[in-house]
Amino acid sequence: MISLYLAERTWLHGVPAGWKLLALALVSLFVAPFDALAPMAGLLAATLALYATLGRPALRQIALLRPMWPLIAILLAFHWWRGDPVLGVAVALRLLAMVLLANAVTMTTRMDAMMDAVEPLLRPLALVGVSPRAVALAVAMMIRFVPLLFALWEALGESWRARTGRRGGWRLLAPFCIQTLRLSHHTAEALAARGGVPGTLPRTRRQ
Repeated sequence: MISLYLAERTWLHGVPAGWKLLALALVSLFVAPFDALAPMAGLLAATLALYATLGRPALRQIALLRPMWPLIAILLAFHWWRGDPVLGVAVALRLLAMVLLANAVTMTTRMDAMMDAVEPLLRPLALVGVSPRAVALAVAMMIRFVPLLFALWEALGESWRARTGRRGGWRLLAPFCIQTLRLSHHTAEALAARGGVPGTLPRTRRQ
C-alpha cells in the first residue's frame, strides 16, 4: 500500500487530509446530477491538469486506469444498446475523473493523517462500544487499497502478456483473487505484529 504514496513532496502533500477528503466528497456530490458530456469532459480535463501540476511521478500513476477499460467498454456498450451513447461517454468520463481524484488523495496523504481526519467523524460509534480508531483504520485502508488493487491487476496483466503475448482478460481473475487474499493476509500479519487494530483487545493465544 505504501508503494503508491508519492515520496517526492508536492503542493498537494501540504494540504491537510481533512480538506482533501472534504473536497473529494463535495466534488462527487456536485457532479453526480450532471449527465451532459461537456461538464464531464471538463472535469476529466481539470483532473488531468491537477496531475500535471504534481509532476511526472503522478502522471505515471494514470496507467492504473488500464484495468478499468473492460468496465468502461461495458458501460459504453450498455448505453449504446439503450440508444444513448453520449450519456455512456459522460458516465465513463465521470467515473475516470473520480477514480483519478480519489487516487490523487491517497498518493499524497499518509495513512495516519487520513485516519486522524476520519476518526472525529466516527466518535459517536464509541457510544455503542465500537472503537472509532479501528473503524478509521478500516476506512483509510479501504481507500488506500483501491489504487493498490488496480496496480496489482496491471502487474498481472503485464506478466501474462510477457509470457503469452496476449491479453489476460478473465484468465486473470483466479490469480488476482489469490494475490488479493495473500495481500490481506500479509496486512493482517503486519497489523498483528504492531499490536493489532487500535482500540481492540489482542487475541489470546491458544494453549
